[in-house]
Amino acid sequence: MRIAMANDHAGTQLKREIKSWLEEQGHEVVDFGTHDEESCDLSDFVYPASKAISVGKCERGIFVDGVGYGSAMIANKFRGIFACVCQDPVCAELARQHNDANVLCLGGKLIGPVLAMAIVKTWMSTDALTAEKYVRRRDKVSVIDAERTMPVE
Repeated sequence: MRIAMANDHAGTQLKREIKSWLEEQGHEVVDFGTHDEESCDLSDFVYPASKAISVGKCERGIFVDGVGYGSAMIANKFRGIFACVCQDPVCAELARQHNDANVLCLGGKLIGPVLAMAIVKTWMSTDALTAEKYVRRRDKVSVIDAERTMPVE
């Protein structure tokens, strides 16, 4: 799977650890940066990573900032992106099962590497539920997404 990764200065170290594990698992990681811990603006990295997912150049994304919400707010502006903030493996499992979330946002200031890796492993290994009620609900959200967001050019 091709996975877009992005972060700000607060997520650099955690992103490196996640990226390494993903590559060990055979995934191709497209790293949009940042690559150091100097103060920076999150949108400079999450924006192009989100765009890559929206246009189909990457299948999923994992973004790491201080809390996770900044990344999710940016990512969810793009058509076809369903970003979630997860702070434990249960949230990660439900985000995939119920919502088929394709972008995982993590808070590098809030969670340590052991918990973060448990979240990533759960999120990466969980499929969306196929029961009619979940498909129906996701389809409704997809219609809203298609009606209310502009396609990326």
